[in-house]
Amino acid sequence: MDKKSKWEGKKVNFLGDSITSGHGTTIIYHEIIKSKLGLEVARNYGISATRIASCLDDENNSMSVRFSKMEDDVDLIMVFGGTNDFGHDKSPIGRFDDRCTSTFYGACHVLMQGLIEKYYKQTIAFITPIHRDYDEDVSYEKNTSGNTLKQYVNIIKEVAQYYSIPVLDLYSSSGMQPKVPIIKGMYIPDGLHPNEAGHKRLAEKIISFMESL
Repeated sequence: MDKKSKWEGKKVNFLGDSITSGHGTTIIYHEIIKSKLGLEVARNYGISATRIASCLDDENNSMSVRFSKMEDDVDLIMVFGGTNDFGHDKSPIGRFDDRCTSTFYGACHVLMQGLIEKYYKQTIAFITPIHRDYDEDVSYEKNTSGNTLKQYVNIIKEVAQYYSIPVLDLYSSSGMQPKVPIIKGMYIPDGLHPNEAGHKRLAEKIISFMESL
């Protein structure tokens, strides 16, 4: 970047799933961000196949539980999740009034409020899931419960608005819709995990968002 970034020399925790862990790519979006913005540290808290909400067979790995184990020494926390909540469909959506990790609404509340309490002096931000067309999981518009990915996106935005947490809506603005063959081949070959070009595009979008925080 031509001018100094507000995040130069800062530390960022990236909490997420397989996209954040780097599945299907040789370079991950937060590594690009670290290099371009001059971050001191970009911690990778991405674990493949994990969700925001917990379920009986994978309770401890959910983001709404494991966020508490992240390093305290940080300036910015970014959460990029929700696609597996839709795709795996192991926890009900629930209601806005839920305050438990076993529904998606409740887990969003637990995660966001927990992050605020743990990092009350730091900046917290969320990133919505991107579009998907994943043949090995859910390749349809709705999951097994009849819910759409857009519903999960809107719940993240709704709960974040309640806590006044900024959200980058990549579902609406990533420019990557894998149901369009040329876009799928260029950015998301398996329909879910961005490749190197896809991660570069993610990084561009997230950098602009970070600079606006």
